[in-house]
Amino acid sequence: MISIDDKLVSDLIFERKFVCDLSACKGACCVSGDAGAPLEEEEAKWLEKNLEKIKPYMSQEGINAVNEEGTSVLDIDNELVTTLLPDRGACAYVYFDENKTAKCAIEKAWLDGEVDFRKPISCHLYPIRVNHYKEFDAINYHEWEVCKPACKCGDKLDVKVYKFLKEPIIRKFGESFFKQLELADSWLEKKRKTKE
Repeated sequence: MISIDDKLVSDLIFERKFVCDLSACKGACCVSGDAGAPLEEEEAKWLEKNLEKIKPYMSQEGINAVNEEGTSVLDIDNELVTTLLPDRGACAYVYFDENKTAKCAIEKAWLDGEVDFRKPISCHLYPIRVNHYKEFDAINYHEWEVCKPACKCGDKLDVKVYKFLKEPIIRKFGESFFKQLELADSWLEKKRKTKE
């Protein structure tokens, strides 16, 4: 672990390689799992306020789910997450493109200039997961079977997790934090080379 400000950062975000390969995974992270995407409280409020602008991009099944369950729900750990489709692990905000790839209706509305919010930061940052504690945030790498194609692609292109996620890291923590990650990576590289 590396300590930066009030954050503990897993070494794995410097060691592992990752580049999303939607042609291989078809957006499996949006349709698999037993809970929706983690939401910050402000994001849940934003979804409620802006649902009507997102609905045109959603499937009817997704619209029905949020009309019935709400724009967000509490999971078994009592944490806010996106609503899921009934009896499936798919996020209610998923739609499928012409290649049957799962895409985000929230992000599509953002791309079309209909809303000013791209998508939940937990989705944008994936495979990084942020756990909030009283004294610090833990920034970890989350390993998931559905992301094996992204790991292969990352290895092939030689792109580290944190570099692939530069934009969402800056969105969440700021440019200064990203620069500190680059410095930490250089330090870890030198440390590895001295051990060889």
